[in-house]
Amino acid sequence: MLFLFAILLVIGLILIEVPIGFAFGIGALFYGFLAGVDISFHATSGYTQISAFTLLAIPLFIYAGSLMGVAGISDRLLSLVNAFVGRTKGGLGAVTVLTCALFGAISGSAAAAIAAIGRIIVPRMIDEGYPPGHATALLSVSSVLAFLIPPSIPMIVFAIAIRESVAKAFLSTVIPAILLVVLYCVLNFVFLRNNKTIKIAPKQSLTQTMREISFTGKRATLALLMPFIILGGIYSGAATPTEAGAVAVVYALFVGLFIYRSVSFKSLFSTSVDAARLTGSIVMILLFLFVMSRGMVLANVPGNVASFLLSVSENRVVILLMINLLLLVMGMIIDDISGSVLAAIILLPITQEIGVDPIHFAAIVGVNLGLGNITPPCAPLLFMAGGVTGTPLATYIGPTLKFLLLGHVPVLMLVTFVPELALFLPGFLD
Repeated sequence: MLFLFAILLVIGLILIEVPIGFAFGIGALFYGFLAGVDISFHATSGYTQISAFTLLAIPLFIYAGSLMGVAGISDRLLSLVNAFVGRTKGGLGAVTVLTCALFGAISGSAAAAIAAIGRIIVPRMIDEGYPPGHATALLSVSSVLAFLIPPSIPMIVFAIAIRESVAKAFLSTVIPAILLVVLYCVLNFVFLRNNKTIKIAPKQSLTQTMREISFTGKRATLALLMPFIILGGIYSGAATPTEAGAVAVVYALFVGLFIYRSVSFKSLFSTSVDAARLTGSIVMILLFLFVMSRGMVLANVPGNVASFLLSVSENRVVILLMINLLLLVMGMIIDDISGSVLAAIILLPITQEIGVDPIHFAAIVGVNLGLGNITPPCAPLLFMAGGVTGTPLATYIGPTLKFLLLGHVPVLMLVTFVPELALFLPGFLD
């Protein structure tokens, strides 16, 4: 019961916009004080967990993504994708979806995708006749692809929390991400089929198109190589995720400073400071989450939650639906990293009771928390998209919900009840 009060306190603090790390820290202290528990014992456990070598991959991927972002790769990726599909009605919408996916393979951050791509593509879409609400909604829902396509920071955290292979967790969300890309592109064209205001670029010959693809492809080649270097190193066994992150930082520095020459030493300093701040906030969140999760385990909170859900129903389908509902609520209130840890601590034991593979559950968590992050009331990615593009919420909340209900929710149900979608690619690592 005391832990329930602590959780409610954390939720209340988050809803009044107390930083998430501090909210969990206050919750842990509150529980320790009321329960008469020596909080220093939990703090030692939390420190040990955040000292894991694998977690070093997080600041490295954040820094590499930031460097590639400031190097101007988003514009190069947009130009390349636009060369393929930009000259069709609704083509810029497909460009947005595909570019968010490509940018995710470089940065692993949905927020970075919104910031880097939104400032360029949304104003352009509006200038060419796209409804502002549709353009911003498409940006917000597509941003989730950035942490479903590896390297994914939430999947690193989740894999460490459940003591499973990071490489397998990465692969578990790839097929769901591809399904989302296809669905969002299709829905974009369907929603705009009767729109008369959209301007379409003049048709060009096949020769001109191939020339444009060749030119933009050359400009984007070094950016596109980065995910191949990272993932190739991991899945070939040549590097751990942490070592691959270090290689990515060196590669991003070399490309930004000496090839693209778009990164000055001044921008390098500011980018380093921003990456350090973001890393610090994530580490603080993880520390207090691990401290609180240790208390949860000792108080048998996961066991009590499992007993409650199993008392409601022993039907596997019903339990999976209830777990998805809990994950959705988590994603609506807290960020994807915090949600990954809580899901691993609280909900994994329940899924093990009903025979769900941990890697399958990783895919469910990734897809569901992505849905929660763009679903009100908190919806950090949804509000960030509006803030970056300057679009009022009332304008894009309707189109966003249509994309979610017709795109994201069906994919979530498929991933939940068709395990092969999550397990097929990780199976090659066995």
